[in-house]
Amino acid sequence: MDPSKQETNQKKASKTMAEKETQEFQFVVYNTMTQQKEVFKPKTPGKVRMYVCGVTAYDFSHLGHARAAVSFDVLYRYLKYLGYEVTYVRNFTDVDDKIIRRANETGEDPISLSDRYCKEYNIDMSDLQCLSPTHEPRVSDHMEQIKDMITQIINKDFGYVVDGDVFFAVDKFPNYGKLSGQKLENNRAGERVAVDSRKRNPSDFALWKAAKPGEPSWDSPWGPGRPGWHIECSAMSAHYLSFKFDIHGGGLDLIFPHHENEIAQSCAACEESDVSYWMHNGHVTNNNEKMSKSLGNFFTIRQITERYHPLALRYFLINAHYRSPLNYSVVQLEGASDAVFYIYQTLKDCQDALLQLQEEMPNDGKPARISPDAKECISKLRNEFQVKMSDDLSTSLILTGAFLEALKLVNNLLTMLKKKQQKQQRLLVIQSLKEVEKEVTKILDVLGLQLPCSYNEVLLQLKEKALTRAGLVEDDVIRLINERAEVRRNKDFLKSDQMRAHLQAKGIALMDVGTETIWRPCVPVQQESGIVPSEGQKVPPKPETAEECRS
Repeated sequence: MDPSKQETNQKKASKTMAEKETQEFQFVVYNTMTQQKEVFKPKTPGKVRMYVCGVTAYDFSHLGHARAAVSFDVLYRYLKYLGYEVTYVRNFTDVDDKIIRRANETGEDPISLSDRYCKEYNIDMSDLQCLSPTHEPRVSDHMEQIKDMITQIINKDFGYVVDGDVFFAVDKFPNYGKLSGQKLENNRAGERVAVDSRKRNPSDFALWKAAKPGEPSWDSPWGPGRPGWHIECSAMSAHYLSFKFDIHGGGLDLIFPHHENEIAQSCAACEESDVSYWMHNGHVTNNNEKMSKSLGNFFTIRQITERYHPLALRYFLINAHYRSPLNYSVVQLEGASDAVFYIYQTLKDCQDALLQLQEEMPNDGKPARISPDAKECISKLRNEFQVKMSDDLSTSLILTGAFLEALKLVNNLLTMLKKKQQKQQRLLVIQSLKEVEKEVTKILDVLGLQLPCSYNEVLLQLKEKALTRAGLVEDDVIRLINERAEVRRNKDFLKSDQMRAHLQAKGIALMDVGTETIWRPCVPVQQESGIVPSEGQKVPPKPETAEECRS
């Protein structure tokens, strides 16, 4: 065949395959606006513009904030994985009633107080492996954009001024309620909006608040004051992304009134304003009640990461579908921590083996020859990852099934390397091990579960957290291991079992490997029952330890 024709046919075949894969794995997201799943199509091919409502920074952030951040970080990572150029904007609210109240209590400047907690939030985000957004605008830095938008709204007769305050006239916007399905009469004054007899309609909301003594204020055409809560996101999203962009995200509690009011403001300022997909993550609950600062039933991210590794918390958060309610429970965190330890122990063992076998690996640039089992494992892993992630980010279904089978195969291959084999068979095992490990780490990277430090460092950190939860230091565990060894030498196996059970109840598992006893974290025995996971949340199956897989 003519080489040029052969190349053309290959290109056609390649294009057909690419089109087939695109059709097979179309990315589908749930759009709150239409209340259905839709194929994701950005307004500009190859580029995605995304705005996510951030925190009001006046205290340490809690688990609910972590869930929103991790949910949209997974989306951000996946969009980049798909090859999109993503502009991701997540704001900080640093001008707000709550901030002012807290500053008055502590005697601090409100902006300085908020700046401190913005920095603390970013420390938490770094710990949770959340990538930094493209832009992190603050309200205090965007007063001109906010005032300009309010002016546009007034000029188009959607806003009115009363004694230095500016209100949005909801009666003027006939589509009010189209996102939430809420009727105007349900927006009762005193519940979601402030009672104010000066309003034309009790449901009208503030765009600008006139200055009060002791509060920060900025000059404006309507007198000194500060913005209302909702206008900031409309102004900042338009500034960084224009009035037309692809994704607007946030927590479920923001649908009404915050996002509903955003739509009204943005459309009033610019008739062509349009967001393609509205995405919302579910609540975190504590005893089936929404976790929030106002209810006082929350745990801060910092409180949890003092006792659990941040990776365990991230695993816990993505082990439920992002739209499902997620019930906080210690048993789920313990299971997540155990699963992360198993993943990293397996990867460390794999890495150690490959380093030792480096000289045996070919360096001829040819594609690696791998076993049929490894080929099937990789194919299944890729397919399951693409199918689940493309279906509205079904992360809860990814870390089980083919993923756990891949880890088990790694352990089986490591066991095979300990046996005598012919050179070609041994090379096949080594290359299979390398390729499966590569595929596993790709998935971990997209899910944000791959740390930049070594596997051994993560394992040591996980062990340190387990000791903290157990109220022990490693010397205590070593002492008990030595005492138990003496008890075993005396053939007092009942006492030996009791000592093992005592530590296991504290989350420390003793493992007898040959003549040596080692320890690793485990799920404390008394926490293995009695807590029912929330709907849509999967309990991570208790994995075999890497040592057990190879024994």
